[in-house]
Amino acid sequence: MDGKVPSSVERDLRGLRLARFAPYLFVLLWSTGFVGAKYGLPYADPFIFLALRVFIAAIALLVAARILKAPIAIGSNSIVRSGIIGVFLHAFYLGGVFFAISKGVPAGVAAVITSIQPVLVSVLAIKLLGEKLRAIQFVGLLLGLTGVFLVLGPNIDGSVSLIGIAAVFVALFGSTTATLLQKKYGSGIPMLAGTAYQYIASGLVLTCAAVATQGTHISFTGKFIGAITWLVIVLSVGAVLLLLWLLNTGSAASVSSLFYMVPPATAIEAYFLFGEKVNTQGFLGIGITALGVWLVIRKTI
Repeated sequence: MDGKVPSSVERDLRGLRLARFAPYLFVLLWSTGFVGAKYGLPYADPFIFLALRVFIAAIALLVAARILKAPIAIGSNSIVRSGIIGVFLHAFYLGGVFFAISKGVPAGVAAVITSIQPVLVSVLAIKLLGEKLRAIQFVGLLLGLTGVFLVLGPNIDGSVSLIGIAAVFVALFGSTTATLLQKKYGSGIPMLAGTAYQYIASGLVLTCAAVATQGTHISFTGKFIGAITWLVIVLSVGAVLLLLWLLNTGSAASVSSLFYMVPPATAIEAYFLFGEKVNTQGFLGIGITALGVWLVIRKTI
């Protein structure tokens, strides 16, 4: 570069390339949440596990905000909005998924149910946010849903826990509501502080849930420490901040469609990490899902 300062055009091009890469980075990071849960849940009850995770993440974000001289005092209205979004996104969604897995619901079943979220968000966003869904995006949503069921359908049987399945639907409700609220009210809230307040509010709710269910056991084994470290740094800090940034810069429908890619990505990770097999139907589903997501996001993110 010969010491030259990049021009505004060069900076815009770099920013565009990063923006195009960001959705796929989010899918990669978010998909590891099921892997972290599988490693950590044998050593801790689900709600106290999540409460510890989000409180540590809140401290990390507040420290980062202080170091970067980002605003921490963001006003009571923004704190309340952040808290409400956080309860739905972290307490309801993550709490529901972790509780379901702790009750024996296969991660694949949980992923199938929560992957209905893009359809719900897309339909509700038309009414609540005034977003428009192009015909090709609608086709992409249907393809994504079809691909997810192809990947994980064979894992569904009639022996799963009913209370666990109910918890997954609570998670679905939480993630859908949080996505819509973030898109409608969260764009003007400073990201570091706002996310920290999300975690504080959800941590309080999760702690109450842990006490109410008498689920406060934690064994600080090496695997548990490794799992919670990964979940805090990669998921609660990296992936969540990336999700909020994507919601602030793209449509709710296009960002939500990325969740279709999470189950296939998790299936691939489980194959390499745990030896779980992916059959021909699974690989077909992964391809169909990828095509569906591309159709939804190709001109919106």
